[in-house]
Amino acid sequence: MNILIVGPSWVGDMVMAQTLFQCLKQRHPQCEIDVLAPEWSRPILERMPQVRKALSFPLGHGVLELATRRRIGKSLAGQYDQAILLPNSLKSALVPFFAGIPKRTGWRGEFRYGLLNDVRTLDKERYPLMIERFMALAYAPGDELPKPYPRPSLAIDPVSREAALAKFGLSLDRPVLALCPGAEFGESKRWPAEHYAQVAEAKIREGWQVWLFGSKKDHPVGEDIRSRLIPGLREESVNLSGDTSLAEAIDLLSCADSVVSNDSGLMHVAAALNRPLVAVYGSTSPGFTPPLADKVEVVRLGIECSPCFDRTCRFGHYNCLRQLMPVSVNDALERLQGTPVEVR
Repeated sequence: MNILIVGPSWVGDMVMAQTLFQCLKQRHPQCEIDVLAPEWSRPILERMPQVRKALSFPLGHGVLELATRRRIGKSLAGQYDQAILLPNSLKSALVPFFAGIPKRTGWRGEFRYGLLNDVRTLDKERYPLMIERFMALAYAPGDELPKPYPRPSLAIDPVSREAALAKFGLSLDRPVLALCPGAEFGESKRWPAEHYAQVAEAKIREGWQVWLFGSKKDHPVGEDIRSRLIPGLREESVNLSGDTSLAEAIDLLSCADSVVSNDSGLMHVAAALNRPLVAVYGSTSPGFTPPLADKVEVVRLGIECSPCFDRTCRFGHYNCLRQLMPVSVNDALERLQGTPVEVR
């Protein structure tokens, strides 16, 4: 049985999609799973043992280009028994339709009748978690999801990890605190740089080193955090934001003894690496996309106006994050104890 998954467009969602792959392998141990997704997701998919192939999808988020989707679909004709669509858009249903895949499964959305022939109606109360909505597509409508739920788990190659350490001149002679201060979603997910700096200073004074992770857009906030450290402490930190590939970031994050992250894609990566993790929530809620790992502390204020799920604060104060003091994160870090990452 060959299954094509049309993957999501965000890092965190792709990590959580592994729960679906795990369920499919439990139901059909001999099935082969290929994932059609943006090229950036390849390093994540290559670290998922359940995935046979990552198929690069060349179109950006929101781009139609019907002819290109038809061409891709025709190139996949006759190769798959089922397609499972994780996005709810009409566009995402076109490639499996053009490929003529016999069974095309997905949630009802954007008038996809005809493009899908196994259309599910989502009960949000029954499936409040995103992983539940992914996992349910592996089973017949109405089936109970088996518990305990699987958790994302990314496999790390020790050779590539050592290569990343060597490339950036990093050493594991001291404990590593990884900070992930960015968030593609928007400002309402970003804990202030001055708070991150206080957490970094506290750990450096305890003998730790600090590595900052993120995209190129996150490099300035990383520098802002480092600039707030006094000379002598600043040298114990390194801003890797925008310098690493996603593959290198994953491998280096696996070295962290603790991680502090906003609600972001890298938060889910850290959880899938089973790193002791402090997840900072402001405008969003852990009730939909919580980090899934053994050692997680979720820190949030839960003030009256949060969660609002807005990209920017409608009141302009961002109090759900600004009033969340570093002592809360420091205390959470103290409650977490590092565990060695499993290298496979």
